Amino acid sequence: MTASLQKTKVDFAGLMRVLGEALYSTPQVAIRELVQNAHDSCTRRSLEAPDSFEPAIEVTATPGTLTITDNGAGLTAEEIHSYLATVGAGYTRTLREKGAEGLIGYFGLGFLSAFAVSERVEVWTCSYQTPEVAHRFVSRSGETYTVERAEPRPIGTQLRLILRPAFPELGDAQVVLSRLQRYCCLLKYPVSLNGGTPVNIAGAPWRQPKQTSPLRLRTLSLEFARRFERVFQPIATAPVASPDNALSGLLWIQDGGSYATSDNRNISVFVRGMLIGEDERDLLPRWAGFIGGVIESNVLQPTASRESLRKDEMYQSTATALRECLIRALFDLAEQEPATWRRVLLRHNEALLGAALVDEELFKLVGDDVTVPTTEGDFTLPALLDRCEGKIYVTQSDRAGVESILLRALKLPVVLGTRYAAAPFCTRYTSSRRGQLVLLGTQGGDQTLFKPADLGEAQCESLRAWFAMPDRQVLVRRFDPAFLPFALVVDRDVELKRSLDSDEADRRIGQAVLGLARQFTKKIAADASVRMYVNAANPVVLALFDLSERQRSRALALLKPLATLTSGAQGEHDIEGAMTAFGDSLLNVLKEG
Repeated sequence: MTASLQKTKVDFAGLMRVLGEALYSTPQVAIRELVQNAHDSCTRRSLEAPDSFEPAIEVTATPGTLTITDNGAGLTAEEIHSYLATVGAGYTRTLREKGAEGLIGYFGLGFLSAFAVSERVEVWTCSYQTPEVAHRFVSRSGETYTVERAEPRPIGTQLRLILRPAFPELGDAQVVLSRLQRYCCLLKYPVSLNGGTPVNIAGAPWRQPKQTSPLRLRTLSLEFARRFERVFQPIATAPVASPDNALSGLLWIQDGGSYATSDNRNISVFVRGMLIGEDERDLLPRWAGFIGGVIESNVLQPTASRESLRKDEMYQSTATALRECLIRALFDLAEQEPATWRRVLLRHNEALLGAALVDEELFKLVGDDVTVPTTEGDFTLPALLDRCEGKIYVTQSDRAGVESILLRALKLPVVLGTRYAAAPFCTRYTSSRRGQLVLLGTQGGDQTLFKPADLGEAQCESLRAWFAMPDRQVLVRRFDPAFLPFALVVDRDVELKRSLDSDEADRRIGQAVLGLARQFTKKIAADASVRMYVNAANPVVLALFDLSERQRSRALALLKPLATLTSGAQGEHDIEGAMTAFGDSLLNVLKEG
């Protein structure tokens, strides 16, 4: 068969149903789209008409109807057919492509929102070009319509929606007012509801004159932030500005405790004065879970529904600019408002702790100020280093190991490394700034705590033999406090190796991840998971050398089970057996005197 060129057919009824009913996520978007059209009509008249006028938009909400009236350019009969009744065509786009400023619309689809919520749409319009002639447009579905001459009326347009029963909220004055206050608060021309005062904000903080005092600007900023922050009170604000004036707005810090999993980012985006996205949180860094904001931009590109933004290069550039503004604002806050900065640290310490690990600039700012949890409360790392003589001790176990007990006896705090971001933050701090990181439960950490003994090799060998037990490596060292005769330490590396080498790990962990982990642990010797450090500075241990063999045997019968009972490694040993052995030995001593 010979191929032939054919024209694609369009199911107009189906297309109208999809565009009118499925393009928008909520029927309330119709309020925004239709007010936007009215605003563009006023802008068009200000650009084209020779006469001067005072632009105004009036919304009227009554049960069953929604009416939007403007005194903009109006439409001629030809323009009704060419633009109002043609899907995807709009005079606004023509003007914008010619370089006209201040216009919002582009796609020519906004009028379809009227059909999504209405049983009937009526339009009365009079063009500034033919002020003596008015027209009336009526349509029930958008598929067909009528146009007729109407009674004379002032220049402009009145759109009246006879609402479907399914959308009574669009005739509710309170619902409509709340939407207008969010959608239209930054529009240039006044927008009123039912004859009330305009919903437009008198002036956004970033639109204030340069001579506005810092105190006045701060007050305005906090008031503005409270209008948009949904859950928390803002405690500090930060201006957003770009050198080319393509981006402006306001960010704020929320007054609500945040945690590792908290994500209360909320950012509203206005494009040419109209609210487009109410939840564009991806414009903020992922770590900024305690930040809210409102930004205004004429370069961000809305999607066809105008309910979100295109994730294009400009979107990414805006996200980068907002991150830089936020970091700069936090630096300024720490330097200029120390009391407020302390409040921010108190509310968002954990979030900042984790955020500092993924953002170098933020780490520079908060590294000395955030706190980590320890066995003796929360400490900043400079305070911890001063307390521990230049060391930071970190436990990586949920159980209180003997190292932690030992350090607690010395009144030295131990960082709880199992808590969110604490261990990696300490690692980064000591590697990039100062201090020695001591990971308890590792051989490197033990070498810091347990010093070489000042005993001869023969004495050390005797102690190793006296305290020998299965699955336990006995080491003779000297450590504080001297009243502890021994310390049993679980080797976390060996524990990890055994866990990863088990059949259970094959069932719980993906093979790719498990393979990488086993590459790391294969270098670890797994012969003894517990190291017993015998304290060569302890008087009881030293006294063993002066006892007869019978006395030493009786003493060791008490000491060896006691080591298990005081080890803090209960999961590794037979506690019941140790208690029984200790009791039997003590009973023998009491009987024999």
